[in-house]
Amino acid sequence: MLTIARADRVFILTGAGVSAESGIPTFRGVGGWWRDHRIEDVASPHAWQRDRRLVWEFYAMRRRVASEAKPNPAHFTLASLERDFEERLFVCTQNVDDLHERAGSRKVVHMHGELFKSRCDTCSRPPFEDTNLYEAPAEIPRCECGGWIRPHICWFGEVPFELDGIYSALDQCTLFLAIGTSGAVEPAASFAAQVVGHARTVYLGLEKPSNASNFRDCHLGKAGEILPGLFTILR
Repeated sequence: MLTIARADRVFILTGAGVSAESGIPTFRGVGGWWRDHRIEDVASPHAWQRDRRLVWEFYAMRRRVASEAKPNPAHFTLASLERDFEERLFVCTQNVDDLHERAGSRKVVHMHGELFKSRCDTCSRPPFEDTNLYEAPAEIPRCECGGWIRPHICWFGEVPFELDGIYSALDQCTLFLAIGTSGAVEPAASFAAQVVGHARTVYLGLEKPSNASNFRDCHLGKAGEILPGLFTILR
């Protein structure tokens, strides 16, 4: 049982393992390869310049998979926790699906972007909601400036989103909980080490992460089974 006091500031990091319990394959697990291409070959600025249609179709496939998935009990538990803690809870996800939001979470930071948003690859037009599933073959949209519309995703070689806010929340947290993340992908893999001196660190997932030494407690199992009964909140 994990006791949380009303004075705590809670930072929660979710990874691919949470979405996998809803039927969304882990990013590198989409066959490992896609149409005989490495994942890196369809998820980088270089890939976009080389073959936009291939990249667009890869993300259209991911959208269709995500659109059919349903939030699991872990998503609903975190949404409930947000209602209890409001601004004292910071949820950061490495996932690009919208399952947190569909479970009721309102303030989720998607550090690797969002599948159901797009943006121009040329101008400064803000990212916009885009729920079109783009059944293949589909024409890649163009922006009014003439640029191409690309997925609002942090690709290999790009800087994750909202890092300033993330690091600020890490500095303030008193409890750090990582759920379903491998502990191998930077910069998120270093978050636990950053807070060790001032926050309790807890991990929940099927297997111990690569950075397990940075966690005081590790709970091994499915997040959807363990998380709903993990918390005791001191009123």
